[in-house]
This record gives sequence, C-alpha cells and structure tokens, in this order.
Amino acid sequence: MKYLLSNLKIDINDKIYLKDPQSSDLGKRIIEHSIKLIDEIGFDSFTFKKLGIIIGSNESSIYRYFEGKHKLLLYLTSWYWAWLEYQLVFSTTNILNPNEKLEKAIDILTRTIESDSSFAHIDEVVLNRVIINEYSKSYLTKEVDEENKDGYFAIYKRLVSRLHDMIIDVNSDYKFPNSLASTVLEGALHQHFLKDHFKSLTDCDNVVQPSDYFKHLVFNALDIKK
Repeated sequence: MKYLLSNLKIDINDKIYLKDPQSSDLGKRIIEHSIKLIDEIGFDSFTFKKLGIIIGSNESSIYRYFEGKHKLLLYLTSWYWAWLEYQLVFSTTNILNPNEKLEKAIDILTRTIESDSSFAHIDEVVLNRVIINEYSKSYLTKEVDEENKDGYFAIYKRLVSRLHDMIIDVNSDYKFPNSLASTVLEGALHQHFLKDHFKSLTDCDNVVQPSDYFKHLVFNALDIKK
C-alpha cells in the first residue's frame, strides 16, 4: 500500500491555506516542524514566531501560507483524516464479506499509528499524537458552524460516512449508524489519550488495544456474533 500512497497527493480544502504548503520546500518544512513543535509544547503555546526560529525563516513567511495557527491546525487535522481515509480505502476495497470489511475498518481507524515512509515531510506517529491531544481545538470554536459550511471538516465527515455505510452493510436495521460511526472515530482518540494519561479510566493498555474495545462495542451494538 505504501507504494500506492507514495504516488498520491493529499488534497486539502484550499480555503484553509493561503498558499499550498505542499507546493514548496518551505511549505513542507512549515508542516514538518509545526507538527514536531506542537507535539513538544502543545498548541496553546505554539506560535509562528517560535516556528520561524526553528525553521530559520521569518515569521511573516509562514503567514504567507496560513493566516493564523488555527488554520494551520485545521490543515494538519484535515491531512491526517485524509491520510487515514486512503489507508481505509486501500485496506478494505477488496474485502467482500461485510463483517470482515467492518472489522478491518475498525482496526484501521482505531489502531496505534505506525510510521509511513510515503510522505517524507510528515511523521505520522507524531501527527497522531497531535491529533489525539489537539484535534478538539480545531472545532470547539465560535466559528465552527461557518467553517463547517465552508467545508473545512468535509474529509472527517466523509470518513464517518464511509464507516456508516459499512455499518449499514452489516446490519441495515441498526438505528444509529452515524452516531456509532462518529463514536468510533472520536472515541478512539479519547481511549488512546486515556491509555497514555489516565490509565485507571480505561481498560486499554499495552495488551488490550482500543481496536479490541471498539470491535467488541460495534459488533455487540449490531448484534453480530463473531
């Protein structure tokens, strides 16, 4: 799959950025080091000035790509969900059995992320930590409805829709497919966070993975025996 992904360009809503960071070496360095810096100090402490010092570029040059750090976070989260969507599609497209397809999908969407060499300027393992810790800050804003209308969350919503369709294929009578699909995506981030920071609040650990929990949850909700 990595050879297929290496030929793909992740497409992000062009309203999120002023200049496509994938179009230049500087843009790619902005993305690469913003991920590392947010992971290191957190999004609240992250600034373009601090990023500029690390990449050896003026703060103003970063503003030529993004109007502010909120838009940068939207870009990073959109990229992550698009990358995960490609993984989901390539991993499930040839699976004909609906139960097996759904099980594989849950594995892809909830597993511990491993490094993918297809995109040299992005460390997916580090980006995954950023998403776990910071994703909610991309939409818990007063502007969320307007940004939703502008399509900023389209990739995430499309990913939920794909999982929704797989749930329906397994049990077309299930009444809450959208709720279950979004619960899996949001819940996976939460369980990984709990596993790392609040171990007493989750049954997931180094042996029991979030994917084990969500497969149990989903197939029991759908009343499917495995």
